[in-house]
Amino acid sequence: MPVILVVDDEPLQRDILKTILDSEGYETHTAASGEEALTVLKNLHPDVILSDLRMEGMGGIELLEAIPKQPFEPSIIIITAHGTISSAVEAVKKGAFDYLTKPLNKDTLLLNVHRAVERASLLRENIQLQKELFRKFNIEGIIGKSARMQKTIDILKKVSPAAVTVLITGESGTGKELVARAIHYNSPRRTKPFTALNCAAIPDNLFESELFGHEAGAFTGATTKKEGLFRVTDGGTLFLDEIGELSLAMQSKLLRVLQDKEIRRVGGKEAIKVDVRIITATNKDLEKELAEGHFRDDLYYRLKVVKIELPPLRERTEDIPELAQFFLNKYNREFGRRIKAIEPEAVKLLSEYHWPGNIRQLETVIERAILMNDRDLITVDDIKNELWTGRAKTSFDFEIPDSGIDFESLEKELLQKALAKSGGVASKAAKFLGMSYKTFLYRLEKFNLTGPSK
Repeated sequence: MPVILVVDDEPLQRDILKTILDSEGYETHTAASGEEALTVLKNLHPDVILSDLRMEGMGGIELLEAIPKQPFEPSIIIITAHGTISSAVEAVKKGAFDYLTKPLNKDTLLLNVHRAVERASLLRENIQLQKELFRKFNIEGIIGKSARMQKTIDILKKVSPAAVTVLITGESGTGKELVARAIHYNSPRRTKPFTALNCAAIPDNLFESELFGHEAGAFTGATTKKEGLFRVTDGGTLFLDEIGELSLAMQSKLLRVLQDKEIRRVGGKEAIKVDVRIITATNKDLEKELAEGHFRDDLYYRLKVVKIELPPLRERTEDIPELAQFFLNKYNREFGRRIKAIEPEAVKLLSEYHWPGNIRQLETVIERAILMNDRDLITVDDIKNELWTGRAKTSFDFEIPDSGIDFESLEKELLQKALAKSGGVASKAAKFLGMSYKTFLYRLEKFNLTGPSK
């Protein structure tokens, strides 16, 4: 039930307002002065305050200024006579929600109170959402007791409060966006937007418009003006995933924004100032891309003020039991299930598997096991068919020669054998090697092995 506080030094006016508001289902409290209202507010958290502008002692504007600042502030409506409307307008400029003039019209009063209650409700929901997001992406909540992850968490604690750019590297599925969100929601920008964009998903000819926006008529199909992500995210954090896929032309334009902190819409001439923190991520070796001329060195060094390398799941296997339990709890809630645990043999199998799809693959395995399970325990039988080898890590029985191993030749041979076994079908060959399709194509390009079908 919405709570209203009526503040007026005229008893009749207080009683009339209370009667009207009570009849509409509001919980109404009253105060005979601004000073009394401040006392009431120590124990009451109203959605709306209705206050007369002029009262003996503390008036409406003084009350507005004296209300303690807090995460949730009530909507304040000032009631004024015709001769003091200018003062009421001043109150609105100082933060009042609206003002009403005497004599009060019942319908107008209720309409304004309803609007003020809706605003208060939206503010509460927004604050609650922000709290939930902060809890969800709290750095302390990132799962990882392994040394590699503890080092990463230490870096996150140091870098989050700053406004520096961050480059996150790691294989697909290692949680790069989760880390980017953790940085944002543990920074002073947490109440501002967080926007994520996959650079590989946007055609190059549309990328500039997506980032910077465009003016109406800037190109065929641009019938109206569009605000780009930099404007939409102003004050917040823009996460650019797969930054290694950005063309050299767009790299140059992104670099200019980082240097000048301003953008121009496509087809526009006005320079628009923006305040956006940039976090980027990639599963490519950007230093190799630099050497080959595919990535600008000046942009690279701008983006990697701080570099965070996320380890693949196979290099932090001690975290797998805790991650699996986290996903068990998550999907129990989502599916309304009550699966109690994962049996030790199944946990052992999960811990020994090499996880080519990393955390994302582990989550999918647990999600499906819960969805398809009719018992209260996840067993080996529930998960073994989801692990493509049907067993743990592949072991190779060969001696290491004294002269060492030529890893590049070994990798090339494995790629060739996988292609031969798959009949030249790259997607199938990638599965044989436990790689993502994109990573497999990258490896083929590395050794100039071309020609497979999808």
